[in-house]
Amino acid sequence: MDELPVIKTRRKGRSLTQSMLIPSEEMVSRALWAAPPGQLSDLGRIRQALARQYGADACCPVTVQRHLVQISQNGTAPFWRVVDPDRPFARRMDGGSQRIRKQMAAET
Repeated sequence: MDELPVIKTRRKGRSLTQSMLIPSEEMVSRALWAAPPGQLSDLGRIRQALARQYGADACCPVTVQRHLVQISQNGTAPFWRVVDPDRPFARRMDGGSQRIRKQMAAET
């Protein structure tokens, strides 16, 4: 955890606020490597764990998705562990659903 997290305050509801972690690609990459191989992990839980790790209330889902697309293109982490091949988001990954299924099968 040598990287300084970017945490922004945002409005939530009429009178509440929450702190939102804007994770770096490296933070997301480390979380992917920590996910169990050979099984699909819940991306929401990964984001919750990142938020908790860095002391935020939530983790930005849009930023995480952008990083996942980039990670799928540069091959730096096992993105297939958190991307459901049957969901539309899988089409945005390099190689799409077919690559995700192949990588998951290779880990089992």
